Amino acid sequence: MKTIIVVYSYHHKNTEKIAHAMAGKLNAVVQYPQSVNPDELQAYDLVGLGAGIDSGKHYAPILQFAETLPAVKDKKAFIFSTSGLGGKKKMFRDHKALRNILTAKGYCVVDEFSCVGLNTNSFLKHFGGINKDRPNAEDLRNAADFSEKIIQNISLKQ
Repeated sequence: MKTIIVVYSYHHKNTEKIAHAMAGKLNAVVQYPQSVNPDELQAYDLVGLGAGIDSGKHYAPILQFAETLPAVKDKKAFIFSTSGLGGKKKMFRDHKALRNILTAKGYCVVDEFSCVGLNTNSFLKHFGGINKDRPNAEDLRNAADFSEKIIQNISLKQ
């Protein structure tokens, strides 16, 4: 399965670390929104999009990139993120904007992943931030396991 992961990672490269952990299991290429032409994604069977979370949604560059994607029919995608706070419910809310863009473009979002990452935004920088040393080895292992689960689920549905 030919896979590409497009990631925007800003402050501490938290999300980029997750992208590379996933790429290892998916044998995927990792690109950045500014270095890939949206039309190029047509050549891939599976597309992953991820970024850190800012004010309850993915950072603007990944949302803007998603908006430029051409319409497709049932192309498989997954979404991922890192943020200062974790949890399934929060992830579902945080991913809503990107999920809506992708589904409107014809993508089938097969799964979603999130984990906490070092956050030194705003007043947190005065205290050294929260989630120091995150994502850690366990988070990277969870990202890799998530990737294996995607492969298994897609294989079962084909």
